[in-house]
Amino acid sequence: MRRERKRLEENWWLTVIKMKQDIEEVIEIPDGIQVVLDKEFVVKGPKGELKRAFRYPGIAIKIEGKKIKVTTKNATKREKKMLYTYRAHLANMLKGVHEPWIYKLKVCASHFPMNVGVSGNEFIVKNFLGEKIPRKLKVKDGVTVKVDGKDVIVESIDKELAGSTASDIELLTVIRGRDLRVFQDGIYITEKAGKPIK
Repeated sequence: MRRERKRLEENWWLTVIKMKQDIEEVIEIPDGIQVVLDKEFVVKGPKGELKRAFRYPGIAIKIEGKKIKVTTKNATKREKKMLYTYRAHLANMLKGVHEPWIYKLKVCASHFPMNVGVSGNEFIVKNFLGEKIPRKLKVKDGVTVKVDGKDVIVESIDKELAGSTASDIELLTVIRGRDLRVFQDGIYITEKAGKPIK
């Protein structure tokens, strides 16, 4: 009985050791983009500059020539998740400074003609469901919002800023306490970073 138990414990430790592995992810730096790693990660490109701090114990980020290497040794599940998260953030930053992220929204008004516009750094919705007071949203720094007829275009080099601004615009016209099958007025996201919503 003791031998069997000891054998099972040894096998369990062997599986734990096998689960932990060294991981290295390499990201190519495109031409025309400058990457600097000081206290935080700085990516400069033709469309602008992005900064972000990546601090997690056990994960190392190095710049070698035209490559960014994200590495970890004896990675646990948490470290593995963080490594791939960092890789995704870095890829988004490199793409954003070269080609901005674009989110598209559609203005839908069936009951009352809705007026949508941008004034300075404010996004304004007038006459939503016949309301007298316009609904306003302060546009975050680093994001540009354009209104083209019934289309609203949100553009930014930071993917997270563009996505959160598009979400805020959609939430600005949320209808509560009414039948959504009848009252379908609002502003809805139709395209997320080049991917249409079906």
